[in-house]
Amino acid sequence: MFHQSKIKLAALVGITLSVLSLLVHIFVANYSVGDFLRYKLQEDYLYPQGHKLWHRRLWGPVSSLEVLQPYAKPRNFYPVPGQQNGLIYAKIFGGFVKIRSSICDLVAIARLLNATLVIPEIQQSVRSKGISKKFKSFSYLYDEEQFIAALLDDVIVIKSLPADLKEARKRTKFPTISPKRSASPTFYIREVLPKLKQSKVIRMLVSDGGCLQPILPSSLDEYQRLRCRVAFHALKFRSEIQALGKQMVERLQATVGPYLSYHPGLVRNTLAFHGCAELFQDVHTELIQHRRKQLIKQGTVDEDLIVDSVSRKTNGSCPLLPEEVGLLLRAMGYPPNTVIYLAGSETFGGQRILVPLQAMYTNLVDCTSLCSKKELLNLIGPEYPLTSNLSQPPPVKSEKQLIEEWKKAGPRPRPLPPPPARPFYQHENEGWYGWVAETDIEPEFSPLDLRKQAHRLLWDALDYYVSVEADAFFPGFNNDGSGWPDFSSLVMGHRLYQTPSGVTYRPSRKTLAGLFGSVHDNLYHPTHNWMQLVRDHLNKSLGIDGLLAGAKSSKPANFLSYPFPECACRTSKSYDIPAHVMSSNGEILYGIEDECPEWMVRGLAMASFKTTGAKDEDVDEIELLEDDNETDGQSESDNGSRSDTSRSMEHDEEMDLDD
Repeated sequence: MFHQSKIKLAALVGITLSVLSLLVHIFVANYSVGDFLRYKLQEDYLYPQGHKLWHRRLWGPVSSLEVLQPYAKPRNFYPVPGQQNGLIYAKIFGGFVKIRSSICDLVAIARLLNATLVIPEIQQSVRSKGISKKFKSFSYLYDEEQFIAALLDDVIVIKSLPADLKEARKRTKFPTISPKRSASPTFYIREVLPKLKQSKVIRMLVSDGGCLQPILPSSLDEYQRLRCRVAFHALKFRSEIQALGKQMVERLQATVGPYLSYHPGLVRNTLAFHGCAELFQDVHTELIQHRRKQLIKQGTVDEDLIVDSVSRKTNGSCPLLPEEVGLLLRAMGYPPNTVIYLAGSETFGGQRILVPLQAMYTNLVDCTSLCSKKELLNLIGPEYPLTSNLSQPPPVKSEKQLIEEWKKAGPRPRPLPPPPARPFYQHENEGWYGWVAETDIEPEFSPLDLRKQAHRLLWDALDYYVSVEADAFFPGFNNDGSGWPDFSSLVMGHRLYQTPSGVTYRPSRKTLAGLFGSVHDNLYHPTHNWMQLVRDHLNKSLGIDGLLAGAKSSKPANFLSYPFPECACRTSKSYDIPAHVMSSNGEILYGIEDECPEWMVRGLAMASFKTTGAKDEDVDEIELLEDDNETDGQSESDNGSRSDTSRSMEHDEEMDLDD
């Protein structure tokens, strides 16, 4: 009996210790491991939008940048163009980003040389055979009439060459210039202007995404503002693109509310330039290495073919993968039902690389899921059908033909004829990757490939419109250091000009690579300290610190990615901001913006007053709804209290001794 009690006591003590140990482990785990979904945002930073409340740190505005406003009008003496020295007509090669950047440079050069600009030809749409005749070259993307009217006081623009000059162009009588991306104004004054005055016509071939150096001397600030007027005012998409883009924005905002736009930046050329092949698998690695070999032969890359992609990733030379972006957004506190718009017509790696992001954020959409096929086809316009390259089956022979062949077949017995050869289908001998397993030579673009490249211009235009209008923007690969203009940088520059206080993340990939390396084995269960470091870094990237850090690397590559301080003004002086922030080459990046004119300050004050009033009305409506609910509850309780009161009064009447 005594031994049994000892055994029971020992078992009870063991169970008690096990329970205590389990509670301690749970307690320690809650304070050492962070669950992304449990991170709650403080209610002090909520602001109303409609009948819902949104967090200010996630959707803006950024208070430190609210004093900045877009202002690209001329400041100094700026005469209207007069007597012209000649004509400039240009052909632009490349995709959407290179086209947009090159057009801005061409307008600035035309103003510099006092020349008339012929609307440039977009070769990516011209090379495609059979596309809609309704939209030709420049008008395939942009509104020609708006472009000419917006630049009326800057540059004389005409739609095409005169008839006599068109014939001379076919005989190549005009001098041709292929300028570099970093060509200086001195080059155009000394080398190009004499040829222009002599021949009256100059042809320019622009293929590097630009033809004028990004940073100009301070004496040419008006040309920088001209670039801004071209990019942000004159280059308007044609009406069909704008209408569909507006519908897409309305559909995105009608679902949950604010939406975030994300551009992965996974482009084959850029990945090959930086040697990021090992981040991918299978055929994608071979495709990147093949393109890198081409860049080495062209002299664009002066490195070995095989490099350590992990070290490049650590240095920030490789993009943030979609999985990493999803983890960052969850660490910031974006809920799982956040609507994320996926921008970019080319996402190298396909849908497989997007699976982790889509698992974290199921509301991941793009233009194909927001628009119907009919809407996209209407945007493309009527096109001529292309001849199919698929092998056709042999024609069916009649019975008479079969008998004649049997008679002419020769002596019998004879062996059976060999089976027909297996046909080669289009996806086997053409396409973007089918050739890798058979040859080292990349096939030429087929007519279908050229047409798809033209269509990509339209998809990029839609993505650009939606990204600029987004409530928040997150870049996957900007300021890559290649010198080429990139999609994310152009979007960030446009958003900075249009709404400086908007939520535009400017992360440091090198810093984030170090943070991910520290929790490589626990990516989905990081510590609270790691999450706090991520939030601190991304919150700083929204403000002045992130703006200046990105400007030091982005502006020397492309002015449109950071159009400050030339194209901005300040509504008030802030003493918390450093007076002058300079780049490594002495260019002032921030702190010398002009004060905004009085008419702009008054207009902003009135708009702010109206917005504040609307927000107050929304708050009042929300409070009224809450008050109604409380009133309903109180009415029920009041009814109960009134009935109790009436009962007590009746009881008092019966028990009143004075009566």
